[in-house]
Amino acid sequence: MAKRFVAVTLFLLVIFGGIFGFKYLQMQGMAAEMAKPQPPAVVSTTEVRQETWRPSLRAVGSLTAVRGIDVASEVAGKVSRVTFESGAVVDVGTPLIELDATVDRATLEGAKADRRLALVQLRRSEDLLGRQAISKSQHDEAQAKYDAADARVAEQEERIAQKSIRAPFAGVLGIRRINLGQYISPGARIVSLQALDPIYVDYALPERNFSEMRKGLPIEVRADAYADEVFKGRITAIDSGIDVGTRTIRLRASLDNPDGRLRPGMFVEVLTFNKESREVLTVPRTAVSFNTYGSFLYAVTEEEDGTLRAKRQQVTTGKVREGRVVVTEGLQAGQQVVRAGLVKLRDGQAITADNSVELDDAEVTTE
Repeated sequence: MAKRFVAVTLFLLVIFGGIFGFKYLQMQGMAAEMAKPQPPAVVSTTEVRQETWRPSLRAVGSLTAVRGIDVASEVAGKVSRVTFESGAVVDVGTPLIELDATVDRATLEGAKADRRLALVQLRRSEDLLGRQAISKSQHDEAQAKYDAADARVAEQEERIAQKSIRAPFAGVLGIRRINLGQYISPGARIVSLQALDPIYVDYALPERNFSEMRKGLPIEVRADAYADEVFKGRITAIDSGIDVGTRTIRLRASLDNPDGRLRPGMFVEVLTFNKESREVLTVPRTAVSFNTYGSFLYAVTEEEDGTLRAKRQQVTTGKVREGRVVVTEGLQAGQQVVRAGLVKLRDGQAITADNSVELDDAEVTTE
């Protein structure tokens, strides 16, 4: 029995000794592997740039025509002539449509005949009055009849003129809403007319910025339709009061629009430049990451043997404009920072700079 116990004990010692020995060798191998230097991470770097920025206030706005209306008819009638094309550029007074005025012209001829008769009777009355053959009241009656006939002619001429609808100002026409032969009622919309140059942009800023606003301040406008283009203008009007519902002040700026590319109703982004320019340090937006302590980036340092390393640097950031971020604290002009390849980068890791790689603007990491 004792021999069996000793044999089992020796067997277990051999088994456990083998296991522990294997684990020890495995851990030694892992330690040796970890002791090997990691290969440098391939990143893209850039220089901290010193730029001249002018502080601005960002808002969204809507474009409005300086003059814009829906051309409408004052009177009812059947469309007898259409003299414009949708989207045409017109001058003031350009004929747009004519309504059937056949009956009105016939009525006008009758009114003119009545006026001629009244004129003959008036002249005869004047002659008789000069010879004292009639009283002054009879002459006054003849004068009144002539004046009434003349007024009826003028009224009928105005009715006919109202059936010829013209452009009240120069601008660009929209899509026509009537057709030849269509009967339209008073107030029926015929076509929109917009004066496009210049064009207004209406927007609002918080009331805390009211003291900084004044006429003539420069603005820049960007529209989704022209994403890479900037349109410049100036503030031309400031509302007389604060909107009590939103606590904002409404502003209107004027933009030159000679080619008519900006159209009323467009949604735009507006930058209002309210202060003087200043020198700032900027880095690409992709260079900045975030952790529990705030914003940070990786500054590039070079050791004596020429090895490049990425050193984590906490920074204080400011405004963002056109893909670049203002760094107000933590960097100096001319420093090299990592702008791409940050996802697996660690503090103090050796790096290889390869600025031929394409940047991914969405590469922003958090920790």
